[in-house]
Formats: sequence, C-alpha cells, structure tokens
Amino acid sequence: MSESDQSPADELARRFSPSERFLLIGLVCMVTVVATESMAVTTVMPLVERDLGQLSLYGWAFSAFFIGNLMGSVAGGRATDRMAPVLPLAAGVGVFVAGLLVGGLAPSMLVLVLGRLLQGVGAGVVPAVMYVCVGRGFPAALRPKVFAITSTAWVVPSLVAPLVAAWVAQAVGWRWVFLGLVPVAVVVAALSLPSIRQVPTGAVDPDRPTTPVGKVVLLSAGAASLLAGLTAQNWWVLVPLVVVGLGLGVPAFRSLTPPGTLAARPVLPAAVLLRGVLTFAFFGANAYISLALTSVRGTSTQYAGFVLAASSLTWTAGSWFQARFHRRWGEARLVRLGGSVLTVGLLVLAVSVSSAVPLWVWMVGSLVAGFGMGSAFAPISTTTLAAAEPGREGQATSALQLSDVLGTALGTGLAGVVVSVGGQGSTGRPGPMVVVYVGTAAVALVVALLAGRLRLDRLPAPAASSSAS
Repeated sequence: MSESDQSPADELARRFSPSERFLLIGLVCMVTVVATESMAVTTVMPLVERDLGQLSLYGWAFSAFFIGNLMGSVAGGRATDRMAPVLPLAAGVGVFVAGLLVGGLAPSMLVLVLGRLLQGVGAGVVPAVMYVCVGRGFPAALRPKVFAITSTAWVVPSLVAPLVAAWVAQAVGWRWVFLGLVPVAVVVAALSLPSIRQVPTGAVDPDRPTTPVGKVVLLSAGAASLLAGLTAQNWWVLVPLVVVGLGLGVPAFRSLTPPGTLAARPVLPAAVLLRGVLTFAFFGANAYISLALTSVRGTSTQYAGFVLAASSLTWTAGSWFQARFHRRWGEARLVRLGGSVLTVGLLVLAVSVSSAVPLWVWMVGSLVAGFGMGSAFAPISTTTLAAAEPGREGQATSALQLSDVLGTALGTGLAGVVVSVGGQGSTGRPGPMVVVYVGTAAVALVVALLAGRLRLDRLPAPAASSSAS
C-alpha cells in the first residue's frame, strides 16, 4: 500500500481507508487475545503457586513465556520479509493454542512452565507480524495513531481479564483461565486472518541471510542458563551456568541486533537496546504486583487485578499522549519523559510494600508507571520504523521484538531470583519485593538518560560503515 502525495499534516488528518480499517481491526483483535492471556495469567499466578508449589519456578512461569517469545518474534519477523504475513501468524496462533492446553492440564509447575514456553513462541509471532503490517499497510504519518489504537486493544482485557480470571479461578479453578482462552483464540484468529491476508509479501533480497534459527536458539539457551544459574544454591553450579549463559547469549544477541546495539549507538541500535531496558524495568516489577499484594499485603486477587488494570489503562493514555505530541516533541523527548515517569511510579510501588502505607498508594504507583510506559513504548517503535532500511522493516522490528522480550524475560526472571532466594522459600517477606521495585526503578532511569540517542537527526549517513556491537 503506497503512501499518498498529501502533506504529513493532511495525511495525519485523513480517515482510514476501508482496507486500512479492516486491517486495523484484524490487528486489534489479535493483540486483544495476547493481552487477555497476559493479564489473566499474571493475576492468577499466586493461586497456581499455592496449588502446584515450587516457588523457585514462579519467575520461570513468566521467563519461559518470554524466552519462547524470542524464537517466535525473530522467526515471525524474518518470515514476513519472505512471505505473506498471514502464514506465520496462522502458525503462531496454532502453537499458542497448544501452549494453553498444556498449561491448563499441567500436573506440576514444571509442566506449566513448558506450556508457557509454547504460549510464548506463538504469542511472539503476533507483535512481529503486527509491526510489519503497520509498516506495509499504513503511511508513515498514520503509524503513531495506529500504534495508539493497537495499544487501546489492551483496555478491555485490562478491565475485564484480571477480574474474570480471579472469578474463574475461585469458581471453577485456575486451570480454566488457560483452557477457557482456547476457543476465544480460535474464533478471533478465524475473524482476523482474512484482513491480514491482504498485506503483501515483502520484496525478497536473494543476498539476505536466512532466518538465524540456530542463533535464536543459542540466545534462548543462554538466557535460560543464566537464569538457572542465578537460582542455583551452590556456587559450583551457579558460576558455570552463568558463564555458559553469557557465553552463549551475548554473541547471539550481537548477531541478531543492529551493529552498535550494546553500545546504544544512535539511532536504530539505541532504539533496540532501550526497548529491552524499558521492558526489563516495567515487566520485572509488574509481574510481581499480584504476588506482593496477596502474599505481603494480604489482599485478594480481585484487588490485585484492579491494580494491574490501572497500569494498562494509563499505558493506553500514555500511548495516546505520545500520538498527540510526537510531531511537536519528537520521539527522544517522549521517551525521556516516559522513562522518568516510569522511574517515579516504580519507586512509589517500592514504598507501597510497607504495611504502614495505605493500599490505595499501590494504585497510584501503578497508574504512574503505566503512563510512563505508554509514553515511551510507541515512540521507540516509530523510531525503529523510521530508521530501518526500506524493505528490511521485518528485520529491524524482529530485532526490536527480540530485545523487547529478552528484556522482559530477564526482568521477570531476575526479579524471581530476588523473591525466591531473598524470601528463603516464603512469599510473605517484604524485603525482596522492595529490592525488586527499587532495582527496576534504577533500570528505568537508564531509559531517560539515554533517550537523546533516539533523535532522528542523528541517523548516520547511508554510506557510513558499521562495526560490531
């Protein structure tokens, strides 16, 4: 779908065409399914842990999902550079449904973790395909609005999923939170795929490298080894696993991301790195809100669901805020603002762990953190699309998604290490939760400090040579 000859202001003001509208509806539907699963599982995980036990694997229920995302997002993004996006999307939905079935029928926490891994592989394809569809299906001036609308797809799940998940878990058991999503995913896919089928196949460059599945596997294995080592109780197990994890993961990450990513080189490399830092901070904290509220503060899963919903609502508000001001402020300023606001919100959550602080302060911290995330998340996406080489949007966005999910996997995994080891097997100790929220706030501050490297006027000349990360 080619861009029109209208000025950017006219293009931004015009309405979506019928084909763009149907494509947008299809993307929103798919994002809604992933959002529903995310909000529902996060809410009921404390109940799963009480039933299946093995607190040491609590963080793995999140990390495994996002390690699976590594493979799904990279493979999905690279595949859409070679074939119609509908094909990898259909395959991703099938794997996602299989993961839901395994999770819902899991006899132990270990099997549930394996089910979450499958869910992650399938769900990772969805945003990778979505970014490519936005790049090929909408003109550049409309993309911030499209990202804002797709972020709004989190509104209904954030309002409904936590409360429905808590009610289902209490009424018929947590397993039906997984199993009940199976028919929903199948129906939504059947309704969405026809519109996504209209997105064309990307131009194939015969010299372009094939999908680096082996490197993705090495990166996933490296992340898993690192997290397994950090949870080990003996140093002679911890040290080798950490060394192996870094040895496998760092070279694989360097080869799968733009040169200069680890150094946050402007502009595309910095965007890829900062997305991972951003998700590390937000999701590393957000994944443990339900556990902190139910185990440390003694509240219900229903209240925890309200707190989780608050951050999703303000994430959407922040996304619309950036859509309104992105042309006036620019991506770098918005990301700096978002990182700063997220830092403040996470520090409020750290204070809220104390029993001396009223419970409603949790809501304030969640609202502030969500707005910061929404203000920073979408501008990094638009920066990536603007900085990507024409015809290689899939490769750039797959790197962005890889950093996104790796940051989330490491954030939730390392927070799980703190909770498990620091709590000495108990979920009721406040100290580890404070460490989690203060630590993630420090990580969020890095986003604000490095946001200036996203200025599009710092794009290197096309002929400039690049070096390794």
